[in-house]
Amino acid sequence: MKVKAKKHLGQHFLRDLHACERIADLLSGYQDYRTVLEIGPGMGVLTQFLLRKPQFEVHVVEIDRESVDYLHEHFPDLSPRVHNYDFLRWDLQTFSTESFGLIGNFPYNISSQIFFRVLEYRNQIPEVVCMLQKEVAQRIASPPGSRDYGILSVLLQAFYDIKYHFTVPPGAFDPPPKVQSGVIRLQRNAVTQLDCDEKLFFNVVKTAFNQRRKTLRNALKPIGVIFDHPLLEKRAEQLGVAEFVDITQTIERAKKA
Repeated sequence: MKVKAKKHLGQHFLRDLHACERIADLLSGYQDYRTVLEIGPGMGVLTQFLLRKPQFEVHVVEIDRESVDYLHEHFPDLSPRVHNYDFLRWDLQTFSTESFGLIGNFPYNISSQIFFRVLEYRNQIPEVVCMLQKEVAQRIASPPGSRDYGILSVLLQAFYDIKYHFTVPPGAFDPPPKVQSGVIRLQRNAVTQLDCDEKLFFNVVKTAFNQRRKTLRNALKPIGVIFDHPLLEKRAEQLGVAEFVDITQTIERAKKA
């Protein structure tokens, strides 16, 4: 089946069918989920490969009305599972109260917002397979100590094991973007709850990276709590998840003192 592609909302649609198939094949059904939700299917270039996997019930969420009409017309069997919503505003509890996998060619301009929604629903989303701007993909998958390591790296790695799988060149898209794209897979780890105040943890991580060139002693001053910790002489990019948890616990104790 040949499907066309178009661009909307900052999204560049894949026309390389081999790349689409490789992305679809990364879905493993990790932790035995059966429902898959594709974000922004557009004209269904990736969707067609998902529908070939009988182990999954495929749903798609698409904000663009023209794309929705196209999907109804060209994928009639999928039609009842085409959801015309903005993923960033959609209450996913109304979609499913059970686990589901997430997949898609994420629009570059909202990929970070999508991941914050993933964090919000992390106990329902055991696996995410996605393509996004290569630099963002590398950042999310980067280990501590890398210059690519950042806020999303820490927050997502707190709850997911993440692997960068392959790069997709601009020529695979219509229209071609000015940057390369990367495909990553996130799989839920065993952490059900952090050993610290989660809201404070998120704040500590964001504050630390807002001034990433400074040592944590100076970068964390906006937190407004005086405390001592041996890690304060390091910079944010040098700390792993466990070390950020440790610092957050120290700040919690300092607030109670």
